[in-house]
Amino acid sequence: MQHETLDTCANRPLDGALSHDPATGHPRPPRREFKSRGSFVERCPGCNLPELNCLCPYAVSAESEARVWLLTHSMEHHKPTNTGRLIRDVLPETEVFTWYRTAPDERLLALLDDARYAPFVIFPDDQPDYAERVVGIDAVAQAKGEGRIPVLILLDGTWRQARRIFRKSPYLDALPVLPLRTERLTRYRLRKPASAEHLCTAEVAAELLRQGGDADAAQALDDYFDAFNDSYAASRRFEKIETPTAAMQRLLARRGVG
Repeated sequence: MQHETLDTCANRPLDGALSHDPATGHPRPPRREFKSRGSFVERCPGCNLPELNCLCPYAVSAESEARVWLLTHSMEHHKPTNTGRLIRDVLPETEVFTWYRTAPDERLLALLDDARYAPFVIFPDDQPDYAERVVGIDAVAQAKGEGRIPVLILLDGTWRQARRIFRKSPYLDALPVLPLRTERLTRYRLRKPASAEHLCTAEVAAELLRQGGDADAAQALDDYFDAFNDSYAASRRFEKIETPTAAMQRLLARRGVG
């Protein structure tokens, strides 16, 4: 996540940052080096966690009927505490798009027009101006019954960033809005949420997958998130996890490690 490796588009690093403004084509100043807390810690190049508690031994993959597409704020790509990347680790068919207000991703637009998919924007139903677009989790089962692939579009960023993405992306305006309804409280310990009811991106994905019928994928993602959460928190305290947690043990069993 910290290394800027270019993909086939010469102007676009894999971490989602652009060297030129997508709207004007003007060069952008180089992004400042990541300097927040923990930036000098030795990190595993595979999982990007501190090497003290590397997550790689617990990496698993799962399949789900529903897909997840992440519309990620550009600043999130540089945060090692971002949990959206955990979804892509566990669900290989996850798509990740970087959000820019003035230049929507062309591949995302093409996929939104693809009749195979039934996309839902995951967002709270707390404002009246889009109330007619709000649907329940049964819409996911309905999409499956119609032979379409349900897609959970997660707005990956802070709550303020997610609201900006929702309001400033006209190509999302025609899509149904699926709010997460759950009594579950966040277990995320690496950033302080405004409320315990505000789940992080990986938690939201896991809960929606579970409610939509993809229980096995939801459990794998939940366990992987817990392993990430515990490993990172312990590393911040400079503590080595000597005995795998219950979630880690389930992940090892899934990998066939006795």
